Amino acid sequence: MHFIVRLFPEITIKSAPVRKRFARQLKNNLRLLLRRIDDNIRIGQDWEKIDIKLAAASAEQQNQVALVLARTPGIAHFSLVHKYPLGDQHDIYEKTAHHWAAALAGKTFSVRVKRTGEHNFSSTDIERYVGGGLNQHSEAAGVRLKNPDITVQLEIKDNQLYVVEDRRPGLGGFPLGTQDPVLSLISGGFDSTVSSYLCMRRGLRTHYCFFNLGGREHELGVKEVAYYLWNKFGSSHRVRFVTIPFEAVVTEILQHTKNSHMGVILKRMMLRAASQVAEQAGIEALVTGESVAQVSSQTLTNLSVIDKVTDALVLRPLITMDKNDIITISRQLGTDKLAAAMPEYCGVISNRPTVKARMDDVLAQEARFDFGVLEAAVAACRVQQIDEVMADLENPAAELELIRELPAGALVIDIRHPEEEERAPLALPSEQLLKIPFYSLSSRFASLPEAAYYLYCDKGILSRLHAGHLLDQGHQVGVYQPASL
Repeated sequence: MHFIVRLFPEITIKSAPVRKRFARQLKNNLRLLLRRIDDNIRIGQDWEKIDIKLAAASAEQQNQVALVLARTPGIAHFSLVHKYPLGDQHDIYEKTAHHWAAALAGKTFSVRVKRTGEHNFSSTDIERYVGGGLNQHSEAAGVRLKNPDITVQLEIKDNQLYVVEDRRPGLGGFPLGTQDPVLSLISGGFDSTVSSYLCMRRGLRTHYCFFNLGGREHELGVKEVAYYLWNKFGSSHRVRFVTIPFEAVVTEILQHTKNSHMGVILKRMMLRAASQVAEQAGIEALVTGESVAQVSSQTLTNLSVIDKVTDALVLRPLITMDKNDIITISRQLGTDKLAAAMPEYCGVISNRPTVKARMDDVLAQEARFDFGVLEAAVAACRVQQIDEVMADLENPAAELELIRELPAGALVIDIRHPEEEERAPLALPSEQLLKIPFYSLSSRFASLPEAAYYLYCDKGILSRLHAGHLLDQGHQVGVYQPASL
């Protein structure tokens, strides 16, 4: 197995030292991520590309590597290739036909060649020879140079031939670790989830700050979203998840703030608290999911009033995006169902919110606020590593029944995200298996017929967490963790 990884174009136009540093960081990130698949994967780097090689890889390993490459920031595109010593034109045709002839049946195609080095033929010569051979000796529907069904890609570099079997787009952006860290204010909804992802894609090591407004279920949901984002797009770097208890702050706002200004003042309190957390962690920028005029607190006037409360840089990746565009990105990330199912625990809702808060009015109202309550909330914040946050169960582990082999009559509920379940289906008879994504489990479990249920996920983290949550609700449920895990 041989993958060729191409850097995001914005990296390639940077100065030589910066390009070298970015490419080295991407290589290191990939080495760490791919080591989890197989220690024998080898990664090489030159000025143009990164090479990933694994001898005798299974189809499953090939898919796992491709999945990592598709989710790692800094990659423009990557190709699965077969490398051969360069022969004559007929040898090039035979090598290409071996990989492509069967796939062309009933399809129109073209051949494209990228060539580097000195040769006694041109790229067009190879395109014509190989294309003519495939057209005559396969069941292809014919050659079509514009908009073909399939483009057969070859690369020739000096004395090497690369037959490209598959080419896929990457995330783009910059490798994680090349930019400074940020602290993202995350509520688990569409906006804060997408803004966090966009920061990760740009190479920003994104930590999470959650304001708990009074609900364990909400905290559980936000932790799931943050863990999902990190595990999918950013697990080359550990980050923190900070929980700040904000119920008392909300109560103070409700008691001492004019109704029309509650939203603006709540946002100012959140920025104050997040700024203190960020400063203690050496983080210089905050990230929010605000978009101009999406809600009353997000007019330019109100955003300006909110920002004056902090000296930290406030980044708003979604500032000019439409809600539909944000939801579309969330759907592409696989977080739309999570966001849609997120419980709401905000008690600060104004009847007639102001869209033009005046600074003198805001300061007068905040003068009645007991800032000792805010300081107490910050002092009580809880900081966890993101890879540990989902294993933080209130129920003792001993209360959870964990089994390696299913007893007679037991049913397994696969709670993985549909995308993960489809990539690696659980090998169980259909009559023993239910598929209920974790974001739907709480609402659907009570309606299931009586049986012995055991939850399953890849690493056992989400299944233990949700089993503990269902135990809290009085349901009997265990965790299925096959011996292979």
